[in-house]
This record gives sequence, structure tokens and C-alpha cells, in this order.
Amino acid sequence: MRDFQLPGRSPVLAQNGVCATSHPLAAKVAVEVLEAGGNAMDAAIAGAVLLGICEPPMTGIGGDCFVLFNTPGSNVVQSMNGSGRAPASASAAALRDKGHDTVPLNAPEAVTIPTAMDAFCQLSEKHGKLGLDRILAPAIRYADEGVPVAPRVAFDWPTAGKCLNAAGRQFYMADGQPLKAGQMFRAPGQAEVLRRVAKQGRDGFYKGEVAEDMVASLNALGGVHTMDDFARTRADETAPISSEYKGMELLEHPPNGQGATAMLMLNILSHFDIPSMDPFGTMRAHIEAEAAKLAYDARNRFIADPSRTARLEHMLAPETARQLAALIDPNRAMEAAAPISEAVHKDTVYITVVDSDRMAVSLIYSIFHGFGSGIASEKFGILFQNRGAGFSLQDGHPNEMTGGNRPMHTIIPAMLRQNGRVTMPFGVMGGAYQPNGHARVVSNMVDFGMSPQAAIDAPRSFTDQGTMNVERGYSDKVRAELAEKGHKVAIPDGPIGGGQAILIREDGVLEGGSDPRKDGCALGY
Repeated sequence: MRDFQLPGRSPVLAQNGVCATSHPLAAKVAVEVLEAGGNAMDAAIAGAVLLGICEPPMTGIGGDCFVLFNTPGSNVVQSMNGSGRAPASASAAALRDKGHDTVPLNAPEAVTIPTAMDAFCQLSEKHGKLGLDRILAPAIRYADEGVPVAPRVAFDWPTAGKCLNAAGRQFYMADGQPLKAGQMFRAPGQAEVLRRVAKQGRDGFYKGEVAEDMVASLNALGGVHTMDDFARTRADETAPISSEYKGMELLEHPPNGQGATAMLMLNILSHFDIPSMDPFGTMRAHIEAEAAKLAYDARNRFIADPSRTARLEHMLAPETARQLAALIDPNRAMEAAAPISEAVHKDTVYITVVDSDRMAVSLIYSIFHGFGSGIASEKFGILFQNRGAGFSLQDGHPNEMTGGNRPMHTIIPAMLRQNGRVTMPFGVMGGAYQPNGHARVVSNMVDFGMSPQAAIDAPRSFTDQGTMNVERGYSDKVRAELAEKGHKVAIPDGPIGGGQAILIREDGVLEGGSDPRKDGCALGY
């Protein structure tokens, strides 16, 4: 139990259903959908689409999603890959010829075909109860009427908004200025798009006037996207991958998601006596940072489009983790893995819902960097992701940008299962940090007995592009000792990511946790 004399959050306990996400309005709408007879899938989609209106720098209908879920009464976890492919004519060679070493972040070359909307349509039809018209209605209403900008969203808006093009500034700025906390953000163009999807299904987005607006806007800037690229877009049903950490089974998306990175990291950490360390001390932060560097280096070598991912079994083999763990010096930091194209701010949104039948949905939804590519469609104001920045431009690399392929993707939802029972959908936001965040939450719970809320609240550190960002939740003493070990230590300007979780307890009670690093909450009924 937490110390009630100190700042913090109590877990949210409920019996019939819980939603945890990064904005309270989306959590409220999700619970209302459950109360109206919808299931966890209906509620998760309704809340996710609304998050694109509540947190436009983070996500939107021009982005991607990944989903893990089980069906009522089943502990079999299914997955849906709603990540987009490069247009058929995309070419790494063309970018190399222009002198690029990485995919430019704010150019049409970084825009893969948005696929979240197709995933939402498929999941609603196959696993929902209420239908698209009902579950999209809240987002349509709030897109038309507006949502007051929340404090964390306002914090991110000025920096993220620097990338917006002319159309983007028209739709996502107020008289050319970032919106401030409490100002109303409205998106009537997106409301119209959602009305068409509610009536026509996926064709309302991927064909006709909406698709024509997206293609024309990208082509005008030099993009090679076509109407056929949009019409052919499909999210894919896939099978999760899993590994165990001290009796706890972690389920993740297979490549092109980076979930295997979290698994490798935990496999490396299993070779150290983590429970003997101070959970907020120097040694644990150091060992975790070194394990992350090694796991991310493997990620950069192996993870790509599912058809081209190399040596995944080797990456997750026990011998690989044992050999990598032996490379860690308890007293000295090593160099970090080279980044792909992950510089600058990036974030996403995550929503998890568990209903009265114990259907659990773990859904992550993103446009990658803040405001994605910064490119918005001219008519409807659909903001495009820049997931193509996850491709490599190295000739022959498994993750090389190639037409029709998916890039290595940073967003990953997760699920825990113990003794064969689904016990906790969860996610940790924050771009490249996500596998590190998954490993840390699992370790916090397994190694230190923390509740989901405490595991999310706990301070974080992460080495990114050679700098170890150490949140203010750590002491100055820890930062000094990490510097003595050779880490280049800094306090980040903003918090590291966010996170949500819902524990399905053995006594039948649902226990929701939501990260104070975001504006959101867990709500139940």
C-alpha cells in the first residue's frame, strides 16, 4: 500500500470493467461504451479514435496501431498488426542518390500508408458487438464540438508543432500559435471522415474523396503514393510471440514490432540478481541500461518486415542472452547502439480495456514523432505519420526501405499471462523506450513485488543517442554514481513515456493503473 502522506495515485478497483488510458475523456467514453452493452474491443476502439482528437500531437487516423486481445472465456491471446507499408514505388536507392543516410522525418518519403483505420474496421466487425456507427459516435461528436487541450498535451504542442507544414499549421495551430492548456481543439474535417467510415466502413477512408485528398496532398510534396496503395492496405492477423521471466509470461507482437527487444532484455537481466539491488539505486539503473544497449543493438540488426526479419530465434535463444549478459561490466558503461532514425521527440497513445467477461484488449496507436511527419492533408486535415523513418537506407539491410514492406516499428502493446491465465494487458509509451519500459514494469512487479500502479509510477532512465536520461525521480547521488561509471547523464526536459495497465486479479477484481506522466487515468464501474 502506498504512503498516503506522499503524492501518488491509488489503483482503481472495479468488478465489471476498467479502462486505463492517457486522457480522462477517452477513459470515460470507453466505460460508457461498456455500460451501453459493448465489449472491451468496442470500448478500446471508441477510446482510441477519440484519443486522436484529445492528443493530436501523439496520434490520429493517419497513423498505425498494434492490438493484442483475448476473447471471452479464453486465455489464447490474438494479435492484429495495423502498421502501414511503404508505397509500392518507395525506394531506398532513390533516397541514397539524394544524399540521405536516413529517411527524412518531415518529408513524404517518411509517410507509410496509414493502417490503423483498417485494423479498427476489421476488429469491430470480427470481435466487437455494437458496430462502427455507435463506437465512432463519441469521437465524431468531440471532433465537431472540440476538446479542451489537456496540460501534458499543451506541454508537448510547441516543440512537436515546429514540424507542421502549411496545411498542418492551418488545422493544428490557433492563429499560427500552439494551443495552450484549456483552449478548444476542433477537427471538423476529421469528424466528416469518421462519419464516412461509420457509414461505409474502410472504403470511406481508403477509397473515394478521403483517399484522393490524402494521395493528392502527398503527391504535391513529391510523394509516390497512389490510390492503389491506399485501396490495397490491410491490417494482418498475426500470432504473438512470448517468453518467460521468472514464471511470468510476456506476450508481444512479432516483427515488424520491436517486442522481441523487451524479451531479450529480460532474458539478459535474468542473469543478474536484480532483487538484491535497490530498485531506485545506481546498480539496477546501470545494469538495466547496459542490457538495453545490447538488446537494442540486436533489434537494429534483426527486426524488419515479417517477410525479411532475420534470425529472430537466435535473438531470443537463451544462449544469446547468456553471451550478451557476460559482456556487461558492473562498473563501466559501454557504447550505445547506433540509432536508426529515431532522433527528436516522439510519443504515442495507449489504451487498455477489460470487460465483465474478462475480454482484455491492449491497443497502442501512434503517428510516431510529435505531429508525425508534420504533413496534413489539404481538405480533411488528416495528419500523416512518419513511420517510414523506421526503415534503414543501408543497401541490403533486412530493414531497408522497399516498396510494399513495413518498417521496424517502435509501438508495442503487451500482455502478461501466468500459469496459463491472462493476467494483465499493459503498455508503456515513449518511442524507442517502449521495450525498456516493458522490461522495467515486468521487473518492478516480479523482482520487487510492486503493484501495477507503483510499477508505472517508478522513476525511469533510458540511454538514447549516447545520453542516459535519468528522471528527477532518481536522486542526485544516483546520477553522480552513474556518471562515475561512464554514463553521460542528463535530466530529460520531459518525462520518459507513459504507461497503463489492468491487473485481472485471482479474486476477480480488476485493478487499473495509469501513469501520472500523462493526463489520463483508469476508470471502472
